[in-house]
Formats: sequence, structure tokens, C-alpha cells
Amino acid sequence: MPDISAAAAALHDRSIVVDTHNDLLMLCTRRVPSEQGAYFRKAWLPQLRAGGVKIQVLPVFIDDDFRPEGALRQTLRMLESGWRIAAANPDAVRICLSGAEVDTALAEGLIAFVLALEGCEAVGTDTSLFEALHRLGVRIASFTHFRRTMLADGSAEDATGSRLTQAGVESVAICERLGIMLDVSHLGASCTDHMLELATRPVIASHSSAYALRAHHRNLTDERLRALAATGGVVGINVLATFIDEQVHTLARVADHIEHVASLVGVDHVGLGPDFYQEIACEIHGPVAQSMDGGGTVITYVPGLEGPSGLPLITEELLRRSWPQDDIRQVLGGAFHALFSRELGVPASHR
Repeated sequence: MPDISAAAAALHDRSIVVDTHNDLLMLCTRRVPSEQGAYFRKAWLPQLRAGGVKIQVLPVFIDDDFRPEGALRQTLRMLESGWRIAAANPDAVRICLSGAEVDTALAEGLIAFVLALEGCEAVGTDTSLFEALHRLGVRIASFTHFRRTMLADGSAEDATGSRLTQAGVESVAICERLGIMLDVSHLGASCTDHMLELATRPVIASHSSAYALRAHHRNLTDERLRALAATGGVVGINVLATFIDEQVHTLARVADHIEHVASLVGVDHVGLGPDFYQEIACEIHGPVAQSMDGGGTVITYVPGLEGPSGLPLITEELLRRSWPQDDIRQVLGGAFHALFSRELGVPASHR
């Protein structure tokens, strides 16, 4: 744990910390299958424990090298990697298919894993594949990354002004029926509006920040934040400096985003979606700065928040700002935990 006050450490320790976006599967899948469990235990489990993470969403992101032809194959590889890691570390983690399973894992002192799709290249237009992906454990889905899929346009395509495709509209209904939670992070602005219009269940933003503080296409406007909260959803604040501010890359600026969203929609609709990427980028691309959307946005990091072990710094900063402890616990994960307990993996027929 970072060097923080005893009060912050104690508060963080007794909170249910939820991280709704860590791309660690990208690195696990690069190992041979027999080594993936041991690699996770050595490289990632200590970081998650140092950060106090109790619930970890594991997104499946498909690199350009696999798009479009290899998308389904790589999706299956990454999902299997998640299951393989859990099987190799039963004393530490468990993949959970419902809110009830999350609560059981927490009661047993395990980190609850939730499998998610970051982009649905694997689906194409065959929306029936959501049934198969659901059977493989997927419980959260965002339809795009920055660019276009057969379901929707990503935020880097905002100039098109497009809404969800017919397959995208069908996918909203299928996911809601199955109990796969819909995620608007990376969706284009018009597609986000369209999804929020169609949604009959809570919608999340797994890793987005406030457009009012950083006018970047990956962030959500106040209007969209309100609309998402109105569904009963939660916004996970992205801590990548790229999306926090053009120049002020500080922990305080991250807290500004948390405070802005909380003041707008309330702490019951704010969480953490850090998008820790430095370790992943360094292994895949090397130490050179990377462009995240193919030509516009260079990835930068907030000092101290390069990885999960830095999460207690957010607790420290919110305490310094005299936030009530119960509100801090909501932001650290209470809001997402409550939502997952109610909605995750629950089919529409059981609501």
C-alpha cells in the first residue's frame, strides 16, 4: 500500500473496492496457457491486494492484429485465460456469474472476477453469439472501442453522428434479457444517446470521466451522465491522465472528476474504472508513448496511479477534501457493488 495516513489506510481496508476496468488479461493471454495462472499470481495478484481490490472487472479487448478475422478466436482465448487464472488460484480469486456469487466470493475473502467485453468484434452481426458468450461467463458488454463495429460507432467516429445499427438495437434487448450489463464507455455520443433511450435496465460507464472538465470524446457530458444515472447506472471514473486533463496530470485532478460527477448525480452513481495501462503498454509496445485512438490521443499517466497499488491514494485525497467516509466508500466500490448485487447476471425474467 502507498505511503498514506493511518486513517486513509483503515478506511480503504474496510471498503469494498471495485475496479471496473483492468486490461490484465491482455498480458496473461500472451503467456503459454500452462503459465498464465502463475504469471497472474506473481505479477498481478500482489498489485490487486495492495490496492485493496475486492471486485475486478476483466475486459476482453481485441488488438488491431486480430481484427476482424481473428476477433472471435482471440475473444475465446482471453475468456479462457480468465477461467484458467481462476482455476489456478482458487485461494485468491473466483469468476462470478451473478451478484449473489460476487457476495459469496467476498464473504470467503476472495477477489471476485467479472468477465466483460470491451468491443464486440467477436459478435459481428450474429447477435445470437451473445448467448454463447453469456455461457462462457460474459456479464458486461461495451459494443465498441474507439472505432466502428457492426453494432455501433466508437467515440473516435463521433463525426458520423450515427446511432446503433439494427444489430446493435437487437443486442441491447438480448443483453438485457440475459443479464449482461450494458456499458457505454467508448460508445460514440449519438450511439450513447441511442442506447440510453432504449435501455430498460441500469447502464454503466465502466471507465469514463467528465467532459465538463476535460473535453475529450471519451468522456461523458453532464447531460449523458444524468441520463445514465437515471437508468440506475454507475460511472467508473477513468484515471488515465489522458482523459483527466490536457496538462494537469495529478491525483487532485482525478478527484476533481469524482467530485464533479458526484455533485451532479450523487455518490450512488460514481465509482472507479481506472483503466491502468502502463504496464500493459510497456510490455506490448515498449516504453515509447503510444497513441490510443490511432492518431490523436497520446496515453499519459497520473503519478502514483500507474497501477492498482495506487488506489489508496484516492481514498487519501478524498479524506483530505473532508469527504464523509460513507461517501468515500460508495465511490471506492459501494455503488458498483450494490448495482452488481441487484443486477449482475440476473435475467430479465427473474427481476
